[in-house]
Amino acid sequence: MPVELITPRGERIQFGGGAPLALIAGPCVIESEEHLHFLAAEIQRRAGPFVFKASFDKANRSSVKSYRGPGLKEGLRMLAGLRREGYAVLTDIHEPSQAGPAAEAVDILQIPAFLCRQTDLIVEAARTGRIVNIKKGQFVAPHDMRLAVEKAASAGNTKILLTERGACFGYNNLVVDMRGLAILKETGCPVVFDATHSVQLPGAAGQASGGQPQFIEVLARAAVAVGIDALFVEVHEAPERALSDGANALRLEGLEALWRRVRSIDRLVKSEEFLHA
Repeated sequence: MPVELITPRGERIQFGGGAPLALIAGPCVIESEEHLHFLAAEIQRRAGPFVFKASFDKANRSSVKSYRGPGLKEGLRMLAGLRREGYAVLTDIHEPSQAGPAAEAVDILQIPAFLCRQTDLIVEAARTGRIVNIKKGQFVAPHDMRLAVEKAASAGNTKILLTERGACFGYNNLVVDMRGLAILKETGCPVVFDATHSVQLPGAAGQASGGQPQFIEVLARAAVAVGIDALFVEVHEAPERALSDGANALRLEGLEALWRRVRSIDRLVKSEEFLHA
């Protein structure tokens, strides 16, 4: 079932139903209010209408010493301010009690991959009436995500997205099974591909995760060719200075070209000529 979002600016973003590829992009974590507004403006300039993504708290960092973000109250204040500027906003929640406050500040509530089996969290997110993006856990088979969808739907919410972000392959490595994207589509939910977390090397840098950003576009192109509905990329102007997940982030200067190329593939895959060839 297609999911539609009208941004505060009045721009229409549709996930699924044959609509053009949608974009979800932003930094892994809120670094500062100024940085949020800078990146949002730069992404919009390069890619047009999109959903801005940033976390107010990264509760699953590798090390207790790692930066987590400004926290719930301050983080949501910043994200709400970004939304008042006209941007559609997505953020993740980690506890059921965060669903209500987050829903007042953003358009999409995201369930992190590690928490995709947490029934209370999914149900509380769905009860808010906001769009819910459930990321498939690295340890979950794609066909089992129908159970997560059922949990959200049990709260009367059909505005559900499913995101693929790779599966565990031994230690400190992820792989993407492109068959999984087609299997996720069988749930009837729009499917998102997270091209940056899919090139992450979890825990590979000792006290942090590593990454292989040179493969972001390789996987993004393949996923778009399968027929996904949205592309998710974490973006930073200087990944080497990012406070979280810089090792697998897309450098901002590369976004425009990547977006142009994957949209070309998307137009072909969704064209009448291609579909009826």
